Amino acid sequence: MALSISAVVLLLIVVFLLIRKSGLKGAHALVCVLLGFYLASSSVGPMIGDFTSNVAGMIGGIKF
Repeated sequence: MALSISAVVLLLIVVFLLIRKSGLKGAHALVCVLLGFYLASSSVGPMIGDFTSNVAGMIGGIKF
């Protein structure tokens, strides 16, 4: 749960910066959000969730 909330916040910040700095239009961002909702409810959604969890686990396991 904490991973998904932090990922959502990170992606919201990225989208906000893209809208402000790179000229991404609000309508384009809305289409991307809708695509995300449809992907999450499709059969690909669990695979994407597993992939992001594995990547976050790998990043969290890096020792400096």
